[in-house]
Amino acid sequence: MAWNEPGGGNRDPWSGGGRDQGPPDLDEVVRKLSDKFGTLLGGRRGGGGGGGGSSGSGFAGIGLVVGLIALIGWLIASIYIVNEGERGVVLRFGRYLETTLPGPHLRLFPIERVEIVNVEQRRFREIGYRSGGDGGGRQPAIRSVPKEALMLTQDENIVDVRLAVQYQIKDPRAYLFHVLDPENVLVQVVESAARETIGKSTMDFVLTEGRSDIVADIKTLSQRILDSYGPDQSPTAGKAVVPAGMDEGRNGAGLQIVTVVLQDAQPPEEVQDAFADAIKAREDEQRLKNEAEAYSNEVIPRARGQAARRLQEASAYKEQVVAQSQGEASRFEQLLSAYQKAPEVTRERLYLETLEAVLSQASKVLVDVKGANSLLYLPLDRLLSPVAKPNAGAGAAGSSLSEALPASSSTSTDGSAAATRLRDLNRGREVR
Repeated sequence: MAWNEPGGGNRDPWSGGGRDQGPPDLDEVVRKLSDKFGTLLGGRRGGGGGGGGSSGSGFAGIGLVVGLIALIGWLIASIYIVNEGERGVVLRFGRYLETTLPGPHLRLFPIERVEIVNVEQRRFREIGYRSGGDGGGRQPAIRSVPKEALMLTQDENIVDVRLAVQYQIKDPRAYLFHVLDPENVLVQVVESAARETIGKSTMDFVLTEGRSDIVADIKTLSQRILDSYGPDQSPTAGKAVVPAGMDEGRNGAGLQIVTVVLQDAQPPEEVQDAFADAIKAREDEQRLKNEAEAYSNEVIPRARGQAARRLQEASAYKEQVVAQSQGEASRFEQLLSAYQKAPEVTRERLYLETLEAVLSQASKVLVDVKGANSLLYLPLDRLLSPVAKPNAGAGAAGSSLSEALPASSSTSTDGSAAATRLRDLNRGREVR
Protein backbone atom coordinates (compact mmCIF):
# COMPACT_ATOMS: atom_id res chain seq x y z
CA MET A 1 0.00 0.00 0.00
CA ALA A 2 1.03 3.58 -0.35
CA TRP A 3 3.06 5.17 2.35
CA ASN A 4 0.46 7.84 2.97
CA GLU A 5 -2.65 5.55 3.25
CA PRO A 6 -4.52 5.50 6.55
CA GLY A 7 -3.38 2.68 8.78
CA GLY A 8 -0.34 2.08 6.68
CA GLY A 9 2.04 3.16 9.37
CA ASN A 10 4.72 5.72 9.13
CA ARG A 11 6.33 4.92 5.79
CA ASP A 12 7.40 8.34 4.83
CA PRO A 13 10.88 8.01 3.31
CA TRP A 14 11.69 11.62 4.25
CA SER A 15 10.83 11.03 7.90
CA GLY A 16 12.97 9.32 10.46
CA GLY A 17 10.56 6.47 10.95
CA GLY A 18 12.50 4.23 8.47
CA ARG A 19 15.81 4.20 10.29
CA ASP A 20 15.35 0.59 11.44
CA GLN A 21 14.71 -0.60 7.80
CA GLY A 22 17.40 -3.13 6.62
CA PRO A 23 19.10 -3.48 3.15
CA PRO A 24 16.97 -4.67 0.18
CA ASP A 25 16.56 -8.40 -0.27
CA LEU A 26 18.87 -9.71 -3.05
CA ASP A 27 16.61 -12.59 -3.84
CA GLU A 28 13.74 -10.22 -4.36
CA VAL A 29 15.78 -8.12 -6.78
CA VAL A 30 16.84 -11.18 -8.78
CA ARG A 31 13.27 -12.47 -8.82
CA LYS A 32 12.02 -9.17 -10.21
CA LEU A 33 14.69 -9.14 -12.93
CA SER A 34 13.88 -12.74 -13.83
CA ASP A 35 10.21 -11.90 -14.08
CA LYS A 36 10.95 -9.01 -16.39
CA PHE A 37 13.22 -11.12 -18.68
CA GLY A 38 10.63 -13.88 -18.61
CA THR A 39 7.97 -11.41 -19.72
CA LEU A 40 10.22 -10.18 -22.52
CA LEU A 41 10.96 -13.75 -23.65
CA GLY A 42 7.27 -14.73 -23.51
CA GLY A 43 7.30 -16.66 -20.24
CA ARG A 44 4.57 -16.64 -17.52
CA ARG A 45 5.01 -14.76 -14.34
CA GLY A 46 4.82 -17.12 -11.37
CA GLY A 47 2.12 -16.65 -8.64
CA GLY A 48 2.51 -16.57 -4.91
CA GLY A 49 4.05 -19.78 -3.69
CA GLY A 50 6.28 -20.97 -0.93
CA GLY A 51 9.76 -19.75 -0.21
CA GLY A 52 11.30 -22.71 -2.12
CA GLY A 53 9.57 -21.63 -5.35
CA SER A 54 10.92 -18.09 -5.07
CA SER A 55 14.47 -19.36 -4.63
CA GLY A 56 14.24 -21.65 -7.71
CA SER A 57 12.93 -18.82 -9.88
CA GLY A 58 15.86 -16.65 -8.80
CA PHE A 59 18.48 -19.16 -9.87
CA ALA A 60 16.75 -19.72 -13.21
CA GLY A 61 16.82 -15.98 -13.90
CA ILE A 62 20.52 -15.77 -13.17
CA GLY A 63 21.23 -18.60 -15.58
CA LEU A 64 19.18 -16.95 -18.28
CA VAL A 65 21.04 -13.65 -17.95
CA VAL A 66 24.40 -15.37 -17.97
CA GLY A 67 23.44 -17.36 -21.05
CA LEU A 68 22.27 -14.24 -22.84
CA ILE A 69 25.50 -12.42 -22.04
CA ALA A 70 27.52 -15.42 -23.16
CA LEU A 71 25.58 -15.57 -26.42
CA ILE A 72 26.27 -11.91 -27.11
CA GLY A 73 29.95 -12.34 -26.32
CA TRP A 74 30.18 -15.41 -28.55
CA LEU A 75 28.61 -13.52 -31.39
CA ILE A 76 31.05 -10.67 -30.93
CA ALA A 77 34.00 -13.07 -30.83
CA SER A 78 32.77 -14.98 -33.89
CA ILE A 79 32.46 -11.99 -36.18
CA TYR A 80 35.64 -10.95 -38.00
CA ILE A 81 36.30 -8.47 -40.81
CA VAL A 82 38.78 -8.90 -43.66
CA ASN A 83 40.07 -5.57 -45.00
CA GLU A 84 40.61 -4.71 -48.64
CA GLY A 85 43.75 -6.29 -50.05
CA GLU A 86 43.73 -9.06 -47.44
CA ARG A 87 42.55 -12.65 -47.28
CA GLY A 88 41.30 -14.66 -44.33
CA VAL A 89 42.43 -18.29 -43.95
CA VAL A 90 39.90 -20.15 -41.77
CA LEU A 91 41.06 -23.18 -39.76
CA ARG A 92 38.71 -25.52 -37.87
CA PHE A 93 40.51 -27.46 -35.17
CA GLY A 94 43.72 -26.59 -37.02
CA ARG A 95 42.46 -27.98 -40.32
CA TYR A 96 42.20 -25.73 -43.37
CA LEU A 97 38.58 -24.88 -44.13
CA GLU A 98 38.43 -21.98 -46.61
CA THR A 99 39.91 -18.67 -47.74
CA THR A 100 37.60 -15.68 -47.32
CA LEU A 101 37.53 -12.47 -49.33
CA PRO A 102 37.37 -8.89 -47.97
CA GLY A 103 34.26 -8.09 -45.92
CA PRO A 104 32.55 -9.21 -42.67
CA HIS A 105 32.41 -12.95 -41.96
CA LEU A 106 31.30 -15.32 -39.19
CA ARG A 107 33.26 -18.15 -37.63
CA LEU A 108 32.49 -20.77 -34.99
CA PHE A 109 34.47 -19.50 -32.07
CA PRO A 110 36.55 -21.06 -30.49
CA ILE A 111 36.74 -24.12 -32.72
CA GLU A 112 37.62 -22.01 -35.74
CA ARG A 113 40.62 -19.69 -36.07
CA VAL A 114 41.32 -17.08 -38.77
CA GLU A 115 44.74 -16.05 -40.10
CA ILE A 116 44.68 -12.65 -41.89
CA VAL A 117 47.20 -12.38 -44.76
CA ASN A 118 47.91 -9.22 -46.77
CA VAL A 119 48.21 -10.24 -50.44
CA GLU A 120 48.70 -6.77 -51.97
CA GLN A 121 51.58 -5.52 -49.84
CA ARG A 122 54.93 -5.33 -51.64
CA ARG A 123 57.60 -6.83 -49.44
CA PHE A 124 61.32 -6.18 -49.85
CA ARG A 125 64.39 -8.28 -49.11
CA GLU A 126 68.09 -7.57 -49.60
CA ILE A 127 70.60 -10.16 -50.73
CA GLY A 128 74.33 -9.55 -50.44
CA TYR A 129 74.00 -6.39 -48.36
CA ARG A 130 71.97 -4.81 -45.58
CA SER A 131 70.90 -1.18 -45.51
CA GLY A 132 69.95 0.77 -42.45
CA GLY A 133 71.46 2.77 -39.66
CA ASP A 134 73.10 6.16 -39.96
CA GLY A 135 75.63 6.50 -42.71
CA GLY A 136 76.67 9.99 -41.66
CA GLY A 137 74.52 11.66 -44.30
CA ARG A 138 71.20 11.49 -46.01
CA GLN A 139 71.87 8.07 -47.48
CA PRO A 140 71.53 5.08 -45.12
CA ALA A 141 74.60 3.04 -44.32
CA ILE A 142 75.06 -0.07 -46.47
CA ARG A 143 76.78 -3.07 -44.97
CA SER A 144 78.04 -5.81 -47.23
CA VAL A 145 77.37 -9.48 -46.47
CA PRO A 146 80.23 -11.38 -48.15
CA LYS A 147 78.66 -14.75 -47.43
CA GLU A 148 75.78 -13.88 -49.74
CA ALA A 149 77.46 -11.42 -52.11
CA LEU A 150 80.65 -13.19 -53.29
CA MET A 151 79.96 -15.45 -56.27
CA LEU A 152 82.15 -17.37 -58.73
CA THR A 153 81.87 -16.73 -62.47
CA GLN A 154 82.41 -19.09 -65.37
CA ASP A 155 85.94 -17.81 -66.01
CA GLU A 156 86.87 -18.48 -62.36
CA ASN A 157 86.67 -14.89 -61.18
CA ILE A 158 84.95 -13.66 -58.03
CA VAL A 159 82.34 -10.93 -58.28
CA ASP A 160 80.51 -9.06 -55.54
CA VAL A 161 76.76 -9.08 -56.37
CA ARG A 162 74.04 -7.19 -54.50
CA LEU A 163 70.38 -7.90 -55.26
CA ALA A 164 67.13 -6.33 -54.13
CA VAL A 165 63.95 -8.44 -54.42
CA GLN A 166 60.36 -7.26 -54.28
CA TYR A 167 57.70 -9.91 -53.76
CA GLN A 168 54.14 -10.40 -52.60
CA ILE A 169 51.91 -13.23 -51.42
CA LYS A 170 49.91 -14.87 -54.20
CA ASP A 171 48.48 -17.86 -52.27
CA PRO A 172 47.76 -17.33 -48.53
CA ARG A 173 47.14 -21.03 -47.92
CA ALA A 174 50.48 -22.09 -49.42
CA TYR A 175 52.24 -19.17 -47.71
CA LEU A 176 51.06 -20.29 -44.28
CA PHE A 177 51.45 -24.07 -44.53
CA HIS A 178 53.81 -25.19 -47.31
CA VAL A 179 57.09 -23.90 -45.87
CA LEU A 180 58.17 -23.03 -42.36
CA ASP A 181 59.79 -19.63 -43.07
CA PRO A 182 58.74 -18.23 -46.48
CA GLU A 183 60.90 -15.07 -46.30
CA ASN A 184 64.03 -17.03 -45.42
CA VAL A 185 63.23 -19.54 -48.15
CA LEU A 186 62.90 -16.68 -50.65
CA VAL A 187 66.35 -15.33 -49.76
CA GLN A 188 67.95 -18.77 -50.12
CA VAL A 189 66.20 -19.46 -53.42
CA VAL A 190 67.19 -16.13 -54.99
CA GLU A 191 70.77 -16.51 -53.79
CA SER A 192 70.95 -20.03 -55.23
CA ALA A 193 69.48 -18.89 -58.56
CA ALA A 194 71.92 -15.97 -58.70
CA ARG A 195 74.90 -18.25 -58.10
CA GLU A 196 73.74 -20.63 -60.83
CA THR A 197 73.14 -17.82 -63.34
CA ILE A 198 76.42 -16.00 -62.65
CA GLY A 199 78.30 -19.30 -62.64
CA LYS A 200 77.28 -19.71 -66.27
CA SER A 201 78.45 -16.21 -67.27
CA THR A 202 81.83 -14.56 -67.59
CA MET A 203 82.90 -11.67 -65.43
CA ASP A 204 82.94 -9.16 -68.28
CA PHE A 205 79.39 -10.15 -69.22
CA VAL A 206 78.19 -9.70 -65.63
CA LEU A 207 79.85 -6.31 -65.20
CA THR A 208 78.99 -4.79 -68.59
CA GLU A 209 76.21 -5.63 -71.02
CA GLY A 210 74.74 -8.71 -69.32
CA ARG A 211 72.99 -7.08 -66.35
CA SER A 212 69.47 -7.15 -67.77
CA ASP A 213 69.80 -10.74 -69.01
CA ILE A 214 71.16 -11.92 -65.68
CA VAL A 215 68.35 -10.24 -63.72
CA ALA A 216 65.71 -11.80 -65.99
CA ASP A 217 67.28 -15.26 -65.64
CA ILE A 218 67.49 -14.95 -61.86
CA LYS A 219 63.83 -13.94 -61.59
CA THR A 220 62.62 -16.77 -63.84
CA LEU A 221 64.71 -19.44 -62.13
CA SER A 222 63.79 -18.26 -58.62
CA GLN A 223 60.07 -18.25 -59.38
CA ARG A 224 60.28 -21.74 -60.86
CA ILE A 225 62.02 -23.05 -57.73
CA LEU A 226 59.49 -21.36 -55.41
CA ASP A 227 56.60 -22.87 -57.35
CA SER A 228 58.13 -26.33 -57.02
CA TYR A 229 58.19 -26.26 -53.21
CA GLY A 230 55.46 -28.06 -51.29
CA PRO A 231 54.76 -29.38 -47.80
CA ASP A 232 56.88 -32.45 -48.52
CA GLN A 233 59.71 -30.41 -50.04
CA SER A 234 60.44 -27.82 -47.37
CA PRO A 235 64.01 -26.51 -47.77
CA THR A 236 64.31 -25.58 -44.11
CA ALA A 237 65.22 -27.85 -41.25
CA GLY A 238 62.35 -30.17 -40.41
CA LYS A 239 59.07 -30.60 -42.24
CA ALA A 240 56.35 -27.99 -42.43
CA VAL A 241 53.38 -28.50 -40.15
CA VAL A 242 50.53 -29.39 -42.47
CA PRO A 243 47.02 -29.14 -41.02
CA ALA A 244 44.91 -32.27 -41.12
CA GLY A 245 43.19 -32.69 -44.46
CA MET A 246 45.65 -30.42 -46.25
CA ASP A 247 46.18 -31.28 -49.90
CA GLU A 248 49.86 -32.21 -49.90
CA GLY A 249 49.94 -32.48 -53.67
CA ARG A 250 49.44 -28.71 -53.98
CA ASN A 251 52.93 -27.29 -54.50
CA GLY A 252 54.32 -23.78 -54.30
CA ALA A 253 55.55 -21.51 -51.55
CA GLY A 254 52.74 -19.02 -52.14
CA LEU A 255 55.12 -16.17 -53.10
CA GLN A 256 55.25 -14.15 -56.30
CA ILE A 257 58.49 -12.34 -57.21
CA VAL A 258 57.63 -8.92 -58.65
CA THR A 259 61.05 -7.49 -59.48
CA VAL A 260 64.71 -8.38 -59.07
CA VAL A 261 67.09 -5.41 -59.15
CA LEU A 262 70.85 -5.76 -59.53
CA GLN A 263 71.98 -2.99 -57.20
CA ASP A 264 75.69 -3.45 -57.79
CA ALA A 265 78.12 -5.90 -59.38
CA GLN A 266 81.84 -5.35 -58.98
CA PRO A 267 84.99 -7.28 -58.18
CA PRO A 268 86.04 -7.76 -54.57
CA GLU A 269 87.46 -4.79 -52.74
CA GLU A 270 90.95 -6.33 -52.56
CA VAL A 271 91.40 -6.21 -56.36
CA GLN A 272 89.59 -2.94 -57.12
CA ASP A 273 92.75 -1.09 -58.22
CA ALA A 274 93.91 -3.80 -60.60
CA PHE A 275 90.45 -4.15 -62.00
CA ALA A 276 90.22 -0.39 -62.56
CA ASP A 277 93.45 -0.56 -64.58
CA ALA A 278 92.05 -3.43 -66.60
CA ILE A 279 88.88 -1.48 -67.30
CA LYS A 280 90.91 1.55 -68.39
CA ALA A 281 92.99 -0.61 -70.73
CA ARG A 282 89.83 -2.14 -72.16
CA GLU A 283 88.37 1.31 -72.75
CA ASP A 284 91.57 2.44 -74.48
CA GLU A 285 91.46 -0.65 -76.65
CA GLN A 286 87.86 0.04 -77.60
CA ARG A 287 88.66 3.68 -78.33
CA LEU A 288 91.54 2.72 -80.62
CA LYS A 289 89.34 0.20 -82.39
CA ASN A 290 86.72 2.87 -82.96
CA GLU A 291 89.31 5.26 -84.37
CA ALA A 292 90.68 2.56 -86.65
CA GLU A 293 87.20 1.72 -87.87
CA ALA A 294 86.50 5.38 -88.52
CA TYR A 295 89.72 5.71 -90.52
CA SER A 296 88.90 2.53 -92.40
CA ASN A 297 85.41 3.79 -93.18
CA GLU A 298 86.97 6.96 -94.56
CA VAL A 299 89.82 5.47 -96.62
CA ILE A 300 88.21 2.37 -98.08
CA PRO A 301 85.28 4.15 -99.80
CA ARG A 302 87.67 6.72 -101.20
CA ALA A 303 89.98 4.02 -102.57
CA ARG A 304 87.02 2.16 -104.01
CA GLY A 305 85.86 5.37 -105.72
CA GLN A 306 89.29 6.00 -107.22
CA ALA A 307 89.49 2.40 -108.42
CA ALA A 308 86.06 2.65 -110.02
CA ARG A 309 87.04 5.97 -111.67
CA ARG A 310 90.23 4.48 -113.09
CA LEU A 311 88.36 1.46 -114.38
CA GLN A 312 85.91 3.74 -116.12
CA GLU A 313 88.74 5.83 -117.59
CA ALA A 314 90.49 2.72 -118.83
CA SER A 315 87.28 1.47 -120.38
CA ALA A 316 86.72 4.83 -122.07
CA TYR A 317 90.32 4.88 -123.36
CA LYS A 318 89.90 1.37 -124.68
CA GLU A 319 86.73 2.32 -126.54
CA GLN A 320 88.44 5.45 -127.87
CA VAL A 321 91.49 3.58 -129.17
CA VAL A 322 89.39 0.83 -130.69
CA ALA A 323 87.11 3.35 -132.39
CA GLN A 324 90.08 5.37 -133.63
CA SER A 325 91.79 2.25 -134.99
CA GLN A 326 88.62 1.16 -136.69
CA GLY A 327 88.23 4.65 -138.19
CA GLU A 328 91.82 4.69 -139.46
CA ALA A 329 91.41 1.22 -140.92
CA SER A 330 88.23 2.29 -142.67
CA ARG A 331 89.94 5.47 -143.93
CA PHE A 332 92.88 3.44 -145.23
CA GLU A 333 90.54 1.11 -147.08
CA GLN A 334 88.76 4.08 -148.66
CA LEU A 335 92.11 5.67 -149.53
CA LEU A 336 93.26 2.43 -151.11
CA SER A 337 90.15 2.32 -153.21
CA ALA A 338 90.70 5.92 -154.35
CA TYR A 339 94.39 5.22 -155.09
CA GLN A 340 93.51 2.28 -157.25
CA LYS A 341 91.19 4.49 -159.30
CA ALA A 342 93.53 7.57 -159.58
CA PRO A 343 97.08 6.92 -158.42
CA GLU A 344 98.64 10.23 -159.49
CA VAL A 345 95.97 12.41 -157.98
CA THR A 346 95.91 10.40 -154.77
CA ARG A 347 99.71 10.51 -154.48
CA GLU A 348 99.67 14.30 -154.93
CA ARG A 349 96.95 14.74 -152.39
CA LEU A 350 98.76 12.53 -149.86
CA TYR A 351 101.95 14.49 -150.35
CA LEU A 352 100.23 17.82 -149.81
CA GLU A 353 98.35 16.55 -146.74
CA THR A 354 101.53 15.20 -145.23
CA LEU A 355 103.40 18.40 -145.92
CA GLU A 356 100.56 20.39 -144.43
CA ALA A 357 100.57 18.23 -141.31
CA VAL A 358 104.32 18.58 -140.86
CA LEU A 359 104.55 22.30 -141.55
CA SER A 360 101.56 23.04 -139.26
CA GLN A 361 103.69 21.93 -136.33
CA ALA A 362 106.79 24.01 -137.30
CA SER A 363 107.29 27.65 -136.43
CA LYS A 364 110.22 28.27 -138.87
CA VAL A 365 110.79 27.05 -142.43
CA LEU A 366 114.11 27.29 -144.38
CA VAL A 367 113.77 26.99 -148.16
CA ASP A 368 116.89 26.03 -150.15
CA VAL A 369 116.54 27.02 -153.81
CA LYS A 370 118.27 24.72 -156.28
CA GLY A 371 121.23 26.35 -158.03
CA ALA A 372 121.16 29.42 -155.83
CA ASN A 373 123.42 30.52 -153.02
CA SER A 374 120.69 32.29 -151.08
CA LEU A 375 118.62 30.72 -148.29
CA LEU A 376 115.00 31.73 -147.85
CA TYR A 377 113.79 32.10 -144.25
CA LEU A 378 110.05 32.11 -143.52
CA PRO A 379 109.14 33.05 -139.87
CA LEU A 380 105.82 31.26 -139.69
CA ASP A 381 105.36 32.06 -136.03
CA ARG A 382 105.29 35.75 -136.87
CA LEU A 383 103.10 35.20 -139.89
CA LEU A 384 100.56 33.23 -137.84
CA SER A 385 100.66 35.57 -134.85
CA PRO A 386 97.43 37.61 -134.16
CA VAL A 387 99.22 40.90 -134.96
CA ALA A 388 97.56 41.25 -138.34
CA LYS A 389 93.86 41.95 -138.02
CA PRO A 390 91.61 39.47 -139.79
CA ASN A 391 89.54 42.31 -141.37
CA ALA A 392 92.57 44.08 -142.85
CA GLY A 393 92.81 44.56 -146.64
CA ALA A 394 94.99 42.75 -149.08
CA GLY A 395 97.43 45.66 -149.16
CA ALA A 396 98.04 45.50 -145.44
CA ALA A 397 98.57 41.73 -145.63
CA GLY A 398 101.03 42.17 -148.48
CA SER A 399 102.97 44.83 -146.63
CA SER A 400 103.17 42.70 -143.44
CA LEU A 401 104.25 39.74 -145.52
CA SER A 402 106.97 41.75 -147.22
CA GLU A 403 108.16 43.01 -143.86
CA ALA A 404 108.19 39.51 -142.40
CA LEU A 405 110.28 38.17 -145.28
CA PRO A 406 113.66 39.84 -145.05
CA ALA A 407 116.16 38.72 -147.67
CA SER A 408 119.24 36.89 -146.55
CA SER A 409 121.24 38.56 -149.36
CA SER A 410 120.93 41.57 -151.62
CA THR A 411 119.80 39.45 -154.62
CA SER A 412 116.47 38.29 -152.99
CA THR A 413 114.62 41.49 -152.13
CA ASP A 414 111.23 41.39 -153.88
CA GLY A 415 108.28 39.05 -153.30
CA SER A 416 108.11 37.77 -156.89
CA ALA A 417 111.57 36.24 -156.66
CA ALA A 418 110.62 34.42 -153.45
CA ALA A 419 107.50 33.00 -155.05
CA THR A 420 109.53 31.86 -158.04
CA ARG A 421 111.98 30.04 -155.78
CA LEU A 422 109.13 28.24 -154.00
CA ARG A 423 107.70 26.99 -157.25
CA ASP A 424 111.07 25.80 -158.39
CA LEU A 425 111.56 23.98 -155.11
CA ASN A 426 108.29 22.14 -155.46
CA ARG A 427 109.03 21.17 -159.03
CA GLY A 428 112.42 19.84 -158.06
CA ARG A 429 110.91 17.64 -155.35
CA GLU A 430 108.32 16.28 -157.76
CA VAL A 431 111.04 15.43 -160.27
CA ARG A 432 113.02 13.58 -157.63
